[in-house]
Amino acid sequence: MEVKNRSVVLDIFLRGLTNDTELQLVIFGLFLCIYLITIFGNLLIMLAINYDSRLHTPMYFFLCNLSFNDMYLITITVPKMLVNIQTQDQRITFAGCLSQGCFVAVCTIFECFLLGVMAYDRYIAICYPLRYTVLMNPCFCVTLVLISFFISIVNGLLHSLMVLHLSFCIDLEVLHFFCEIAQIIKLACSESLINNVLIFVTASVFAGVPLFGIIFSYVHIVYTVLKIPSSEGKYKAFSTCGSHLSVVSLFYGTGFGVYITSKVIDSPKKIAVASVMYSIIPPMMNPFIYSIRNRDMKEALKKVREKMQLLHIVIMADSQKHRPSPAC
Repeated sequence: MEVKNRSVVLDIFLRGLTNDTELQLVIFGLFLCIYLITIFGNLLIMLAINYDSRLHTPMYFFLCNLSFNDMYLITITVPKMLVNIQTQDQRITFAGCLSQGCFVAVCTIFECFLLGVMAYDRYIAICYPLRYTVLMNPCFCVTLVLISFFISIVNGLLHSLMVLHLSFCIDLEVLHFFCEIAQIIKLACSESLINNVLIFVTASVFAGVPLFGIIFSYVHIVYTVLKIPSSEGKYKAFSTCGSHLSVVSLFYGTGFGVYITSKVIDSPKKIAVASVMYSIIPPMMNPFIYSIRNRDMKEALKKVREKMQLLHIVIMADSQKHRPSPAC
C-alpha cells in the first residue's frame, strides 16, 4: 500500500454508525437529545452543589468534577458527529482525529480515577467517621483530583506521541463515529505492536488499579456496615454508597462490554455501536442516578429550580415594567 509522508496533513473519514440517509436523520435527532440532556443534567448537578452549602463536602466535590468530565467527554465526540451528519461531510483532519483520541483517552482514564477516589471517600466516611474531616481535608481532595488529572493527561499525550511515529496509508477510514487511539493505530501501515502493547498495559493499570481500589474499599465498607447493630444504621450507611455503586457498575460494565464485544465480534460497525454504551450512556445517566437516589441532591435541585422560577418571575416583571405604554 502507498504510504503518505507524515509531514503532509491527512484527512480521515469518520464513517459513523450507518450510511443510511434516513437512519442518519433518526440518529441525529436521538444524539442531539442525548447531548442536550447530558449537558443540562450535569450542569444542574454542578449548580446544585455550588448553590447548596450543605453539599460542600468531599463527596460532592468529586461528583462536581465527575459531572464536568462527563460534559467534556460527550462534547468531544457528539457535536462533531452531528456536524458530519448535517453537512454530509465525514472528513476530519489527522491532527483533529489524533486530538480527539487524546482527549477521549484523558477523560476516560480521569473518570476511572475519579470513581476510585469517590470509593476511597466513602471508605473513610464509613470506616473512620471520626477522622473523616481530618483525613479528607480540602487540600488533600484537591491534590487527589490534580494527581488523577495529571496522570490522565500524561497517558493521553503518551499514546498521541507514539502514534506520530507511525506511517499511514492513503485511504484512511475510521468505521466509528469518533476517533479512538486504538482505531487510529489500526490505520497505520508500519509496525504498531509497541502501540498496541502500550494501550493494553496502560488501560490495564490505569483502569484496573482504580477498580481494585473500589473493590477493596467496598469490601471493608460491607464488613464495617454489617457490624452496625441497627437495621436503620445499616440502611443509612449503604444508601450513601448506592449512587456511586450504580455509576461504577454502569461505567465499568459498559467498558468491559465493549472490550468483550471487540474480541468476540469481528465487525467494526457493531463495535462502534457498542462504544456508544461507554462513551455516551454513562455521562447521560450519571445525573439521573445521583438525583434520583440521593435525598440531599434532590433537595438541592429543588432549591435551584425554585430560584430559577423566582428569577424568571423577576425578569418578566422587570420587562413588563419597562415596556412602553400604548399610544393614545
